[in-house]
Amino acid sequence: MARYLGIDVGSISTKMVIAGPDSLIAAWCYMPTAGNPSEALRRGLEQLETDLGEDNSIDGIAVTGSGRKLAGEMLGAGIIKNEITCQMISALNYEPRVQTIVEIGGQDAKLIVVRRGLVADFSMNSVCAAGTGSFLDHQATRLNITLDEMSRMAETSRNPVTINATCTVFAESDMITRQQSGCRKEDIVYGLCKALVANFRRSVIQSKPVQTPVVFQGGVAHNRGIIRAFREEMGMDVIVPPFPELTGAHGAALLCIAEKTEKVIRLAKLKRLVN
Repeated sequence: MARYLGIDVGSISTKMVIAGPDSLIAAWCYMPTAGNPSEALRRGLEQLETDLGEDNSIDGIAVTGSGRKLAGEMLGAGIIKNEITCQMISALNYEPRVQTIVEIGGQDAKLIVVRRGLVADFSMNSVCAAGTGSFLDHQATRLNITLDEMSRMAETSRNPVTINATCTVFAESDMITRQQSGCRKEDIVYGLCKALVANFRRSVIQSKPVQTPVVFQGGVAHNRGIIRAFREEMGMDVIVPPFPELTGAHGAALLCIAEKTEKVIRLAKLKRLVN
């Protein structure tokens, strides 16, 4: 059976997905980019090679993400596509009726408006990291909790505090003030989630139409506090696919499937290209 490799090289993490003609994910890996995309690619290919065993040939490669051009040149990818398109293709595969996609990753946040299976409009956050995964990760570390603990805590909050998340500096200052005032940690955490969603609505959605179904993608979609905040702030449900952090890479692999590439190459050879 043919298999296709989709790679999403981001500033924070590098994701790889191998999918077959049935569009299902057969293997995947998630590596921190850590400022060295070449090394992240090498380690990711090495893990996939180990997971697949001897039968590790693939029939096509597509790359996306901020590092797509570098990865595409290194690996000789047949398809190099922007992440807006790949995120939409993955969302359509999971929910064919999708009209709005919210995608929040390590360093950016996007809104994609989909109409009749095509991108009708999109917007992204500014250079500020407020409202992204890296900011949540930093605040979890500062509170001495894991991201999983942050997610669980936010679900239990009953009196969320007010936090200004228009800027990372303002948000952190407000959180410190609330801690010093003796506020419960779960209320601080959920207050942060609500503030990030409000910031997304103000700076990314703006006046763009948000129609259901809404699919929530990106690593931040694992945070149940953010999901709860979206439902409460927006007054509508959001659909989260099983592997929201892999949707960019999965969409790239789905592009390969559509192209029906027949260039068979082994992962071991790809790994040598990035050494």
